[in-house]
Amino acid sequence: MTTLSTTPSAAPSVPGSVPGSVPQRRVPAYGGFNTTVLRIELRRLLRNRRTLVFALVLPVALFFSFSSASGYDDSVGHGNVAAYVMVSMALYGAALTASAAGASVGGERALGWSRQLRLTPLKPVAYVGTKALVAVVMGAVAVTVVNVAGALQGHAEMSVARWVACGLLTVGCTMVFAALGVFVGYLVPGENAMQVLGPGLALLSFLGNVFIPIQDHSSLLWHIAQLTPMFGVAEVSRAPLTGELPWYAVVNVVAWLTLFVAGAAWRMSKDTARV
Repeated sequence: MTTLSTTPSAAPSVPGSVPGSVPQRRVPAYGGFNTTVLRIELRRLLRNRRTLVFALVLPVALFFSFSSASGYDDSVGHGNVAAYVMVSMALYGAALTASAAGASVGGERALGWSRQLRLTPLKPVAYVGTKALVAVVMGAVAVTVVNVAGALQGHAEMSVARWVACGLLTVGCTMVFAALGVFVGYLVPGENAMQVLGPGLALLSFLGNVFIPIQDHSSLLWHIAQLTPMFGVAEVSRAPLTGELPWYAVVNVVAWLTLFVAGAAWRMSKDTARV
């Protein structure tokens, strides 16, 4: 009578592993960051009509409204008022778009998607990095749309080199609002993120010398404006046009970027620590 062996068969060997050991899952490079996820994130945001309307159409409409008012051809630095308005509205559109892209983490947390991702090899840093990169790309789209509108309208006047420099600096400044969006996305419930960011950025744009330039630099409003997140990025974005870049504007950008990144990292660590 024959007996059946109950000894379990050996697991298939993995090249480079110790015989008889349990094969370990290979950790992906760059913490799981890949272009496929990036492409999916971009496609998902571009299909969001609400984001496109408020982040792309609204700044263009504001630009046409402000740049067509009387005095649009008055000289400002190395250009005119219309160019000044164009750069400001491009910044506002980039801020809205980048913060909306960053704040999408809030919606994903509410749907439980972030918990699902924690079961994959994707590292939290790679996940947030993907969100930040998507935010910068979307910000670049907003900047491009407003600048194309300015070129087609024909009122904005400045050299091509300064035009390009303003656009590139504006895109770089969107990192501040990408970090802000991620921070708010982790801080408040997903459905409330843009309800906070939308009105908040509009108010900050009024206070931060973006919508209405503050002429009196000795006023209380001017001193308040210097403390807002919009002030520094606006000064940096318009520097090639105005020919001026105050040192305190650069400090403002660095300080707010550091604060938002630290806040996002803190909230992300609290979120990923949950079971």
